[in-house]
Amino acid sequence: MRSPALQYLLQRLDLEPVAPGVFRDPGGADPLHRLFGGEVAAQALVAMGRTVTPDRPVHSLHTRFIRPGRSGVPIELHVTTVKEGRSFDLRGVELRQDGALVLTATASFQVPEPGPRHPGPTPAAIDPETLPRWEERFGDRRDRLSPLWTRSRPIDLRYVDPPPPLDPTLRDRPRRAQTTLVRADGPLPDDLLLHAAAVVYASDMTLLETALLPLGVVYADGEFDCVSLDHTMWFHRPPRADRWLRYEQGAEVMAGARGLASGRMYDENGELVVTVMQEGLLRPTGGTGSWLAGTAADRTMPEPRR
Repeated sequence: MRSPALQYLLQRLDLEPVAPGVFRDPGGADPLHRLFGGEVAAQALVAMGRTVTPDRPVHSLHTRFIRPGRSGVPIELHVTTVKEGRSFDLRGVELRQDGALVLTATASFQVPEPGPRHPGPTPAAIDPETLPRWEERFGDRRDRLSPLWTRSRPIDLRYVDPPPPLDPTLRDRPRRAQTTLVRADGPLPDDLLLHAAAVVYASDMTLLETALLPLGVVYADGEFDCVSLDHTMWFHRPPRADRWLRYEQGAEVMAGARGLASGRMYDENGELVVTVMQEGLLRPTGGTGSWLAGTAADRTMPEPRR
């Protein structure tokens, strides 16, 4: 059975075609003022994918976030055909609200073809049944998280490592990586594009959180202004989003109040199916919250700017 949050996401991905290459989302009743970046990126992919024949799955997605989207405001998505080839189709899209540009993206789609492969390292198997859902792990402390964190999620998220807000050792022993297990919170239609879109959503949930780990701090309680700047994904083979994916994430670098993090998603057979890179704005707000594992005074952080 699909969770209400997953059903809601599928409704948001069921874009209304209003003209050739133009799609519309009337906007849902989201309690948050700002749209989640993974959601609008997933919508952008679906809009581009609906202009390509279904036999060409996506193999790369490059997304740039221009300004925050507003919940409850209709979205228009304008798709441009950049290339139509025998093997590859390339599409671009602009996502607008009230005429203001919110997001631009390009995606490339390829006819499946045989080719050489080389095996990579296969991570050790993890039994998801031994890990609690994130809602269970945080328990009655969820009310101390920011609304962006506590929103109902269409993805079943399970931390393999201690979640940063609950890790008492993070400040004294910062780390550079974390691993989660993710899958859609219910079955999905047999549509490769929707599976890829759900993976886009899942890939954005904890990646900026990872970028902060080497500082020994967390942003789950709103201590940082965290905004995705760009998000790139390579789909090495079509993923099944309603089956478990092992998501290994690492912090690459932080400079200029920007953090870069990488991610690798492995399927249940240990095959690498998706690689992710994301850069985000991570600007400290200057507060001292209940779950800040380190403080701005302890780290070489600049004064916050608004």
